[in-house]
Amino acid sequence: MGNPCHFALFDLQPSFRLDLEQLAVRYRELARQVHPDRFADAGEREQRLALERSACLNEAYQILKTPSQRARYLLAMRGPELPLEVTVQDPDFLLQQMQLREELEELQDDADLEGVAAFKRRLKAAQEQLNESFAACWDDDARREEAERLMRRMQFLDKLSHEVRQLEERLDD
Repeated sequence: MGNPCHFALFDLQPSFRLDLEQLAVRYRELARQVHPDRFADAGEREQRLALERSACLNEAYQILKTPSQRARYLLAMRGPELPLEVTVQDPDFLLQQMQLREELEELQDDADLEGVAAFKRRLKAAQEQLNESFAACWDDDARREEAERLMRRMQFLDKLSHEVRQLEERLDD
């Protein structure tokens, strides 16, 4: 990881459990300090450095505020970089994915806003459960495989959550 540690940028210890409010406050403080507009009268080098620091801060914030991205980052800090695409060898999870996608398609076909809201609540609960499971094992080398599997499940639920938001927008129109 060539850039400074994302956690160090925010004066945080690497951990999956973060106070997102505190992270947001710290982000706003740091963003004001490194904003490129503050360096408009500076030399070209200082302007470029300010732009780079701002971009680095923005990237770090986006990664740390999103549980699945934070999980991937923590795992990468403790071991080899994880491939973005991987064949999932988790039959139970694959079956769950298919069932959830089918359910979402049915909700879309039926234009069922109440059903979508209930689906969204169940999805949020599943995400919270995955977050807790990941938090309990990510820093145990003996449980790395489990942590990677949980992280991949988190990524899937993120994608599904995004699809649910898109469906809500379409049904609201």
